[in-house]
Amino acid sequence: MTPAIAGFDYQRVPVADGVSLNAAVAGSGTPIVLLHGFPQTHLMWRHVAADLAADHTVICPDLRGYGASDKPTENGHAGTDRIGSDHTGTDHTGTDHAGTDHTGTDHAGTDHTGTDHAGTAPNGTDHAVYAKRTMAADIVALARALGHERFALAGHDRGALVAFRAALDHPETISHLAVLDVLPTLDMWQVMRGTSAAVGFHLYLMAQPPGLPEQMIAASPDAFFGHFLDIWTNDPQAIPADVRTAYLDACRGAVPSIVADYRASAGIDVVHDQADRDAGNRLRMPVTVLQQDWGAALGFDAAALWRAWAPDLRHETVTCGHFMAEEAPADIAKTLRDLLTR
Repeated sequence: MTPAIAGFDYQRVPVADGVSLNAAVAGSGTPIVLLHGFPQTHLMWRHVAADLAADHTVICPDLRGYGASDKPTENGHAGTDRIGSDHTGTDHTGTDHAGTDHTGTDHAGTDHTGTDHAGTAPNGTDHAVYAKRTMAADIVALARALGHERFALAGHDRGALVAFRAALDHPETISHLAVLDVLPTLDMWQVMRGTSAAVGFHLYLMAQPPGLPEQMIAASPDAFFGHFLDIWTNDPQAIPADVRTAYLDACRGAVPSIVADYRASAGIDVVHDQADRDAGNRLRMPVTVLQQDWGAALGFDAAALWRAWAPDLRHETVTCGHFMAEEAPADIAKTLRDLLTR
């Protein structure tokens, strides 16, 4: 049986044509959505979510392509895999918002559904299916289906990239933004250079055209995904055996969609970030960023890079490992609560 966050209700919520997200929901009060990273699921928030649910409505989804959420292929066909579906619950159709468009078009005349023509490759692969713009629209639609037109958003790793894009595309919807241990995609590629970039070998592997990356990872998925669970944590006890097994099970069943998520970040996501930079678009809400000191190792000033995007920024360097919501949950919960008071 797949582990669940104790005290949370599980629901399957349609968010786009043929795509439903698995979400754990609990608490009452001002809403906050927590987005997981790689190679994980919503379970990474289990400690922080339970803490915040004492005075907030907390929503923890599996991202499109991960966990028990749907996994459309890059050609747009919905996936049928339901890893962990024993914890899926009520099916929300979202029809209580009759006539409401959940694509998230906050900016009049701008389509933020992720259907940019630039996302379609010559071989018919549609990189927009896993563009962060598309995945961000999923999260806005999820919150709206659950009755929340405005909410705070926190993301870790891949989820932080989705959160960043949601905050840029939907500034009237996202009240506060917390980012855990990433740089914006455009900046990430600019600082990855030379032999020091070898730490991000997976970024280059999964940026390759469809076929080879999926075959290589699928040949030994537990070794591949387990590698990151091992080397990115300072405290192995923070990810107990049952949770580690749940992460590996979920990733093993989602190799094509996980690769597609990363592939989008080597293409269409960069296009979107560059367009916002060229237009001078910045994050309008209070922003908190927590990061390991990768800047010292790779030779960049993380706070300065983030300040270029976020005028109202608090940037902190942490000493725990990458999986900080599991290694230091009390600290992360406090940081999020502090953010929500700004």
